[in-house]
Amino acid sequence: MPSSRDVVFVDGVRTPFGRSGPKGMYAETRADDLVVRVIRELIRRNPGLPPERVDEVAIAATTQIGDQGLTIGRAAAVLAGLPKTVPGYAIDRMCAGAMTAVTTVAGGIAFGAYDVAIAGGVEHMGRHPMGEGVDPNPRFLSEKLVDPSALVMGMTAENLHDRYPSITKQRADAYAVLSQERAAKAYADGRIQLDLVPTAIRTAERGWGLAVEDEAPRPGTTMEGLSGLKTPFRPHGKVTAGNSSGINDGATGCVVAAREVAAELGLDAKMRLVSYAFAGVDPEVMGVGPIPATERALRLAGLDISDIGLFEINEAFAVQVLAFLEHFGLADDDPRVNAYGGAIAYGHPLASSGVRLMTQLARQFGERPDVRYGITTMCVGMGMGGTVIWENLA
Repeated sequence: MPSSRDVVFVDGVRTPFGRSGPKGMYAETRADDLVVRVIRELIRRNPGLPPERVDEVAIAATTQIGDQGLTIGRAAAVLAGLPKTVPGYAIDRMCAGAMTAVTTVAGGIAFGAYDVAIAGGVEHMGRHPMGEGVDPNPRFLSEKLVDPSALVMGMTAENLHDRYPSITKQRADAYAVLSQERAAKAYADGRIQLDLVPTAIRTAERGWGLAVEDEAPRPGTTMEGLSGLKTPFRPHGKVTAGNSSGINDGATGCVVAAREVAAELGLDAKMRLVSYAFAGVDPEVMGVGPIPATERALRLAGLDISDIGLFEINEAFAVQVLAFLEHFGLADDDPRVNAYGGAIAYGHPLASSGVRLMTQLARQFGERPDVRYGITTMCVGMGMGGTVIWENLA
């Protein structure tokens, strides 16, 4: 029986995230081609990793049809030119798809089934809107298994405002402004570009181009500008397009390996996986998911929230981040939380976002050798949360 091995995050990259829809930069680019670009860049950036040493390619997509179907991990591995001996598969845990791809291959590495794996996610929400082609069982509503609002993410965010009356629209808007400001500063400081892979794009109208930066950020966002936005999910509600993540296209990927194998190949391991946990919550308040997931991950690691020096929380909605911060007694503007800004600025191409969080945390770890532990956490549609705790190897 193999003994458990340390699992390390070696490197992570992503395509720039685009705005979904006919005017978005990836409107005429295939989803699987975005994944191919990411895989090729990971191999290029890590010359010590022979492609034949990749033991698995796990790629997540929430809507697994069309160019996101055909067990996309295997399809993208073949398209990227990895040897045909490298297997691959697809994963779906909605927004936590890429996160689950990482934890799943990490389990295989710890067990000894793999030495090195590539994990990531893609979502082309312009081609495949969330829920395209699904047929929810009528029993969900007829037997009152979930509240009708559970199937509309924006309504679950309004429900969360109800549950946390102290989280006002003003607080949510202020958090959104902060996310945009931090993202703009991270761009200005050259932090984000280091892990973006320039991606060829083409449209019939404009011909060829190159995507080199995220399309979604709105630098210069103000409280005044946000205050007048519509509340589409509820009359006089609190959730707007300004204090939520957008509808986006993009892909992410990372190299995960056994610690001793990374050392053998001369790969620069950036962080060690300490523990991870997923938790279920009422689907109609799915935004609270990161709270029990984090509590469980901390318990498994024998750590306390005070041990965590950096937080990467996916900003599906401002209210969901604020609920997490309120629960753990952290300030709305805590500098340890989403130091480079989050999904409210960059966008949230569902299944890909988990690895964006990890890549940003790894980058911060490199700048902060004084910080030992960090977490990546996110809420998940259908009422879940996922959290991974990492140790800084810098």
